[in-house]
Amino acid sequence: MKILVLNSGSSSLKCQYFIDQKSVATVLVERIGEAVCHSEIRYKEENSTDTNPVADHLQALDRLFSMLKASQVISSMDELDAVAHRVVHGGSEFSEATRITKEVIETIRSLISLAPLHNLANLKGIELIAEAYPDLPQVAVFDTAFHQTMPEHAALYPVPYELYRKSNIRRYGFHGTSHAYVAKEAAKMMGKDLNKVNLITLHLGNGASAAAIRSGKSIDTSMGFTPLEGLMMGTRCGDIDPAIIPFLLHNHDMDIDAIDNMLNKESGLKGICGSNDMREVIIQAEENDPLSLLALEMYSHRIKKYIGAYTAILGRVDAVIFTGGIGEHAQKVREMVCEGLEVSIGLKLDRSKNQKSTRGNHSIHEGKSEIQLFVIPTNEELEIAVQTEILLKKL
Repeated sequence: MKILVLNSGSSSLKCQYFIDQKSVATVLVERIGEAVCHSEIRYKEENSTDTNPVADHLQALDRLFSMLKASQVISSMDELDAVAHRVVHGGSEFSEATRITKEVIETIRSLISLAPLHNLANLKGIELIAEAYPDLPQVAVFDTAFHQTMPEHAALYPVPYELYRKSNIRRYGFHGTSHAYVAKEAAKMMGKDLNKVNLITLHLGNGASAAAIRSGKSIDTSMGFTPLEGLMMGTRCGDIDPAIIPFLLHNHDMDIDAIDNMLNKESGLKGICGSNDMREVIIQAEENDPLSLLALEMYSHRIKKYIGAYTAILGRVDAVIFTGGIGEHAQKVREMVCEGLEVSIGLKLDRSKNQKSTRGNHSIHEGKSEIQLFVIPTNEELEIAVQTEILLKKL
């Protein structure tokens, strides 16, 4: 099948084109609406760029398709079996890849309040395709869908139940396509069926989340009602005492918008040591910068806490997986996270394997480790394409 995976952001459009689950080309159009727009297509061994401005997402879509056609990746949109969209928030309504209809569009629109920046941008891409190519099938794959298997006792907050019934205030989780993808890859590496393994997956990038996966299904995850909950991240605080918010309101002359901005954009690694780039944080920590070292210790400590909690919930853990930009490349973080876990849960890191710059899926545990430990590069676009093919074959 020929699937175009489209990710529409607030000021960008990017796509990856798959033929029978093999990536053929990628296109990125960013800085939409600015004086200089950067557009780039990667096809085979060639790169082609364009810096002419595009006024809006409609022009960006035209640019994207013209670059695909100019590079002879496709000759006509009629070649495509579907356009698949990454949609951040599916609420409680969507638990799997879904064929996009007018009703689905309106449901996504109704969820904008839960992810105002992301869902609005995602919806823009869907509507543009629907208008330009009304007969082309479209599929939505939701970041939240994988976590809809969480039991109610894990999904709900201990606040008045009426808030859940009236406003859908509950835990949703995010990075679902990434967690789903690396879980499948881990099962392959172990030579086992996905529905027979228990895993802890760690998606560590500028945004970060952990998931507890039993028999291939998410039973808990660190992000919640929004992507702010859970692990310490690049600029997000993760878990904090909620009483900090009214304290800041009453004692620091901050309004709710200023607090929201601080917790989402000025906290995490950046809030502690001034940088949300883990590479910089590690370099500064190795140069004995005290705040960078503190940030690194806090970051690793919180991941370790979630591993311990999820081990208790799962009962048996077959493997822990690191993925995302930090999870895949920051050997120091992996080392600090795994320190001491041999005693507590039987997980033993092989330090020499961990230090190697190995590409692709690979293991980093010692032979005597009771729990296997993998580094698996995530591929959310491929997971979206796979889920889209599965859906189309059912229809």
